[in-house]
Amino acid sequence: MTEHTQPQTSARRGPQPIVLLPLLVFMALAGVFLMQLLSGRDIAAVPSALIGQAAPITSLPPLDGMELPGLDSKDLAGKVTLVNVWASWCAPCREEHPVLLALSQDKRFSIAGLNYKDKPENARRFLGDLGNPFSAIGVDGNGRTAIDWGVYGVPETFLIGRDGKILLKHVGPLSPQAVAATIMPEIEKALAASP
Repeated sequence: MTEHTQPQTSARRGPQPIVLLPLLVFMALAGVFLMQLLSGRDIAAVPSALIGQAAPITSLPPLDGMELPGLDSKDLAGKVTLVNVWASWCAPCREEHPVLLALSQDKRFSIAGLNYKDKPENARRFLGDLGNPFSAIGVDGNGRTAIDWGVYGVPETFLIGRDGKILLKHVGPLSPQAVAATIMPEIEKALAASP
C-alpha cells in the first residue's frame, strides 16, 4: 500500500508583521525629520551643555607675527566677549568676516578669535587680506581646546558674559540677520547685566 501525501494548501496570508517593521521605523523617522524641518527653528541654534556654564579654562598662545595677546579665559572675566572659532581654510569664515568687522566697531564688548587647526602664515594672510576684528587671538593648533568648548566645526561663535559664563552659542557663519535677531539682543542683555 502506498501512501499518497498531498501537499497541503495553505490559505494565502498577508505579510507578517515583522516584515513591516523596517517600513514603520522609516516612516516614524521621516515624520520626525519633517516636523523639525517645518518647525521654523533656527538650525544654527545648536543646544550646548555649556550654556550657563563657565567658559572652559583656556590658555592659548598668540598668533605668531601679530601684536595681539593669546586667548586666556582669565582675560574674559569682567567684560562681555564674543569668542569666534575660525580658520583661514574655512570658506564660511571668509563669508562671515565682514559681519565680524562690523561688530568690532562696537567698543562696548570685545571679540576674541580662536584660530582652529591653522598654519600661522595662512591665518596672518587671511587677516591681512580681510582685516582683523579680534582683540586677542589664541592658536589651537591641534584642536584640543575646541573640543573643550564643544565645537562641532568652524565657524562657531560664543557669547561670554562678564561673569565668565557662556550665554550663547551660534553654529555656522554669522549673518547680518542672525546678528540683528539673536546676537545683538543677547549682547545688549549681557551688557545690561550687573558684573
